[in-house]
Amino acid sequence: MKLDIRRLLSLCDHKEVEAGQRHAVPLRRVAAIAIIGNPYAGRFEENLSGAIEASAQVGRVLAKLAIDAMGPYKTESYGKGGVVGLGGELEHANAMLTTTFAAPLRDAVGGAEAWIPSFTKLAAPGSQIDIPLAHKDALYVRSHYDGMTITLPPDAPGSDEVALIVCLANRGRLNARVGGLAAKDIVGKDGLR
Repeated sequence: MKLDIRRLLSLCDHKEVEAGQRHAVPLRRVAAIAIIGNPYAGRFEENLSGAIEASAQVGRVLAKLAIDAMGPYKTESYGKGGVVGLGGELEHANAMLTTTFAAPLRDAVGGAEAWIPSFTKLAAPGSQIDIPLAHKDALYVRSHYDGMTITLPPDAPGSDEVALIVCLANRGRLNARVGGLAAKDIVGKDGLR
């Protein structure tokens, strides 16, 4: 099976000031979105392994699009998500967001020992989704608990489509100050610390 990429979108949020405090290192969060045809729309399919295997191709495309949008900034955190059009079911996005999809992203950002936080939903075209972000090498780095709210185009995903999304960021939240493991203190052995 090959997944049909029908549309690609990218978004860049580049922020330097938070609560009146200007930062020398801005926070750049980017999203790369693929609107793909849902091969299972309108029917129940017991075995979703075809989409799982085929998702690696979409993962490669989105990883490149997201890294390009980061520009000169190195990735420190990541997240993923999906919105299934109303003719499908939630499990379709989850099948397309497994480790198979994520491996090209991990390779592209380097390191990437921590699990990639994700969220999926079934929704109408033009919906919003919040994609969680966490540090790519150590989940316990609180400064990097963040997210992006993505508003999809008014005509996507169609009832026979799925929106697959990858988000990256170059640093933790501006003004982060709630303690916990600091990014500079990551050991990087187990994806947690």
